[in-house]
Amino acid sequence: MAAANQSSLAPLWFFLVGIPGLEEFHLWLSLPLCLMYTVSLLGNLVLIAAIALDPALHQPMYVFLAMLATTDMVLCCSTVPKALGIFWFHARAISFGACLAQVFFIHFVSAMESAILLAMACDRYVAICHPLRHSAILTGLAAFLRAFLAVVVLVFLLRRLPYCGHRVIPHTYCEHMGVARLACADVTVNVVYGLTAALSTLGVDSVLICVSYGLIIRAVFRLPTKEARRKALDTCGSHICVILMFYTPAFFSFLTHRFGHQIPHHVHILLANLYVIVPPMLNPIIYGVKTKLIRKGILRLLPGKYF
Repeated sequence: MAAANQSSLAPLWFFLVGIPGLEEFHLWLSLPLCLMYTVSLLGNLVLIAAIALDPALHQPMYVFLAMLATTDMVLCCSTVPKALGIFWFHARAISFGACLAQVFFIHFVSAMESAILLAMACDRYVAICHPLRHSAILTGLAAFLRAFLAVVVLVFLLRRLPYCGHRVIPHTYCEHMGVARLACADVTVNVVYGLTAALSTLGVDSVLICVSYGLIIRAVFRLPTKEARRKALDTCGSHICVILMFYTPAFFSFLTHRFGHQIPHHVHILLANLYVIVPPMLNPIIYGVKTKLIRKGILRLLPGKYF
């Protein structure tokens, strides 16, 4: 009896379906997913190497960018390989521990990225509005601690639940509420805490980023010349693109998951997969195209090139 109770509390395995309703297209969907995954890994590795090896890029903004690239790679590596395993080899089983690890890394990285984007927005504000105080910049330690403390509670809440019903998750990876719904117990605490954690991290960060850029825009339009205004806005252009790419799918997926009950379930899953692969793929491309110092740093990595 004790063994049975322990089994119900901590199941050995869950089973991931993939994208329900689109099983016959799994192989075709895997091709662009694999391509985007490869581009994402290569792009972020090159970006990190360029920042690490070029002394001109050892500045707060680029250090934050290297942190962003690192979290992007963690997000990809914690989700996409399992999805490809489902699509290619029908490897749907995932251990309970591995499932909780996916939950932790997915939500931890999302909270970390949001905090890094906020730190980058504050860096731009200080650089443009108070350049003499530009050395007084946020570090990544506070972002790490906040994300870790917020997300470790999610894992604890899932770990305490009993799982005595079905163990099939209609998704390509484990996420907090997808796992919580499998429990044969009241999950109100999970729902409330999950919503609170999202609003207190991504929600608060997005508001503060908007405030930062509101102050930046006000300061920019007070600059004396058109050229100075253009130069100041150019330094923020790539960051704004990255912010939009992160928060738009994040909030769209979050809101449709809770309120968009008329949207087909496979659309939710597709959006969730795009959220974990598209921003990591495009971020290094955007910064590589729009930032001159990064372009030079990348070119220095090419064999036979000296700049």
